[in-house]
Amino acid sequence: MIVVENLSKSFRLSKEHKKEKATLARGNRVEAVSDVSFTCKPGRIFSLLGPNGAGKTTILRMIATMLRPSAGHISVAGYDTTKEAGQVRRHIGFLTGATGLYERLTPAEMIDYFGRLNGMEPALLEKRKGDLFHLLGIDEFAGRRIGKLSSGMKQKVSIARTMIHDPQVVVFDEPTVGLDVITAKSIHQLIRQCRTDGKTVIFSTHIMGEVSLLSDDLAILHRSRLLYNDTYENFIKGMKAKSLEDEFIRRVEEA
Repeated sequence: MIVVENLSKSFRLSKEHKKEKATLARGNRVEAVSDVSFTCKPGRIFSLLGPNGAGKTTILRMIATMLRPSAGHISVAGYDTTKEAGQVRRHIGFLTGATGLYERLTPAEMIDYFGRLNGMEPALLEKRKGDLFHLLGIDEFAGRRIGKLSSGMKQKVSIARTMIHDPQVVVFDEPTVGLDVITAKSIHQLIRQCRTDGKTVIFSTHIMGEVSLLSDDLAILHRSRLLYNDTYENFIKGMKAKSLEDEFIRRVEEA
């Protein structure tokens, strides 16, 4: 489970940012996330929808302990992200559109490294790696250098890295951006499988089609604040516009 309570995050403005006159700036700081609260439950997919710059990635990075909140509290799998960051990292998987892989390694070497980094027993690591490589179709290029792989292949390796230690909580930060249809579909299947396995799943997107395909619960973020936080079913029932996209625009414009 992920519990986010009254979460805020501000950043100090550089001289360049001051010149740009950031719209959310207050003095020398800009508010990236402002008083956000929500809960992600096991066995459900929680979608974080919003335009670029709304604060989605900042929230997910705080959940993953990559950033510290300016105010508020986050717990992941029962652990405080600030006081027990090491425990949080042991229970979380984090996938983004930017793979950040070591290009001189092969996929097999990469996954072995991260499995050992997570303290996995050799036999379990080998089994998990074999299962994931088969599921994602990595076997055919497992021995090639990552630097020689296509973007879709790299993202599959990144998925395996995220899932190798079988995390209870999985965070997807716009994981399908720039990918071909086949690779994006494999990520969608993985997200659904995580739900089936009873994991806590949160993913951010600005693609309306992904929201309708995957969401159990939905939060809409705009200019650092939540506009909506409820089930996707209730969102559909309360729509006044004809399409999901038009309803999203309507709510943003009203705000």
